[in-house]
Amino acid sequence: MVDLKAKPFYLNDEKIRWVEDTIKSMSLDEKIGQLFVLLKATPGMDEEKIKSDLAKYNQGGHRWQGGNAETAYEQNKFFQMNSKFPLFIAANCDDGGIGAAPEGTFVATAAECGAGEGTANAYHLGYVAGKEASAVGCNWMFNPVVDVYKNWRNTIVNTRSFGSDPEVVLANARAYIKGVKDANPNIACTAKHFPGDGVEELDQHLALGVNNLSVDEWEKSFGHVYRTLIDEGLETIMVGHIALPEMTRKLRPGIEDKDIKPATLSPELLTDLLREDMGFNGVIITDASHMVGMSATSKRSDAVPGAIIAGCDMFLFANDVEEDIGFVKKAYEEKRLTDERLNDALMRILGMKAHLNMETSGRNFPEKSELSCIGCEEHQAYAREAADSCITLVKDTRSYLPVNPAEKKRVFLVYVGSTPTTLGYKKDPVKQMVIDELQDAGFEVDVCPNYFELELENGISPMNFVKMLNHQKREDFIKNHDFALIVINVKGYAQENNVRVRWSVNHSCELPWYNEEIPTIGMSLNYTNHLIDVPQLHTFVNAYAPRREHIKAAIEKLTGKSEFRGKADESVFCGRWDTRL
Repeated sequence: MVDLKAKPFYLNDEKIRWVEDTIKSMSLDEKIGQLFVLLKATPGMDEEKIKSDLAKYNQGGHRWQGGNAETAYEQNKFFQMNSKFPLFIAANCDDGGIGAAPEGTFVATAAECGAGEGTANAYHLGYVAGKEASAVGCNWMFNPVVDVYKNWRNTIVNTRSFGSDPEVVLANARAYIKGVKDANPNIACTAKHFPGDGVEELDQHLALGVNNLSVDEWEKSFGHVYRTLIDEGLETIMVGHIALPEMTRKLRPGIEDKDIKPATLSPELLTDLLREDMGFNGVIITDASHMVGMSATSKRSDAVPGAIIAGCDMFLFANDVEEDIGFVKKAYEEKRLTDERLNDALMRILGMKAHLNMETSGRNFPEKSELSCIGCEEHQAYAREAADSCITLVKDTRSYLPVNPAEKKRVFLVYVGSTPTTLGYKKDPVKQMVIDELQDAGFEVDVCPNYFELELENGISPMNFVKMLNHQKREDFIKNHDFALIVINVKGYAQENNVRVRWSVNHSCELPWYNEEIPTIGMSLNYTNHLIDVPQLHTFVNAYAPRREHIKAAIEKLTGKSEFRGKADESVFCGRWDTRL
């Protein structure tokens, strides 16, 4: 039996009675529906369709995406007020309230917080996320990320991790949770992605993740972080589609490699390790179930109920809702999913809802007036503070900085963005932000051409490639430029396992052929590991985000108007000697 008086629930007798009575009142279909957190697949507010789906599927949770803050508020309220049972409404706020609504505040990335001194920025990150997510009716935060960044090649974790030091990760995760709880005690926090990402380089959207640490290494890093947070009352854990083979082999001696599964399907990791050994009493939810890390390792008819049987309490998203629910119901009818396991999951799900006071009248849905906090000046000030305190000078081995625009005005700007993936490509607006901020700082900006922009301007022509081959006469180039600035804003998601710098065309004039001709400075507006692709640069800055406040703050630091205060994680050097020169 689940102890609902113990952490993280702390329920009194009256609340426990509500949990037990609610479960007793449920039909089998209602019980199975509670196991699912579903994503609204279609835009708009078809009220009759929403009511029909809620009555049919009885989902336990809802994950909203799309639309502005007011639309999110109205939709979430409609879902909550028309659900027979109180509904978890989740938000994914890695970077701040922007994860709950597009008008929300981007405060900082986790990597940015980890680079700053202390944990104030992580606290503000959690506080703003909690305030703004709560304002649109969310009561469940799919944060903080507590992955430990041990492999510089891993770009799915890179900016989402507080760093490579477990103590830094733990301290910032605690601060994030405190911030959320100070913003709203009735919103649950989730540590993810158990048993831990960041050791190898694969993205679970594309392949099974493997945390290949030994048992001792895992315990000293990921295990230490999770055990501490569990001891301190962590409410929920999201399990990644990540195998932990050495721990599995310890807990299942003689297991064959072919039988090692992601943690989402591994009872030895969920029940034996997480529940019994580590003492976690809260809610366990899978990561998104469409990821190949789960879907390519088992038939869906096995994986959907298998995750619940293994020890997950809730299943995130569905492929076909009716079919996936049917898979669980069939497993129950065939007694693969036992009454005991189903009731155990329901006790935790309803227990967590009672812990968040969701059983009360009105289900704690906020007044619409609370939307005024979204993107407010107080929250924007936290974003500026994070940018100022965390932007990092990774290296400046030839003392190129500061650059005084009164003395060195003429900058050759090379902007490297992500490769376009659609015929609807338009110019990257961040590039113009960089140009504007450089000009505002007093620089004259000569912008290097970009192959894709040439195609937009001139149409498809072989002459675009010819123009990109122009490396200029060195004497003229040196005479016309005081320094070069390479700004890298490369990002990627669920398309390739490793995201690296890719110039817009081969043999491009963007390449740093000018590195020894004039002082050349590199700056990343996203990932922290770009020195692997431009190791020859002698000055490099990590600015962490393609936001105007970050760009402005970074240029102020380049020009000496403010000091660099961030500290580089060792991972930025990518394990090479030449990146340090």
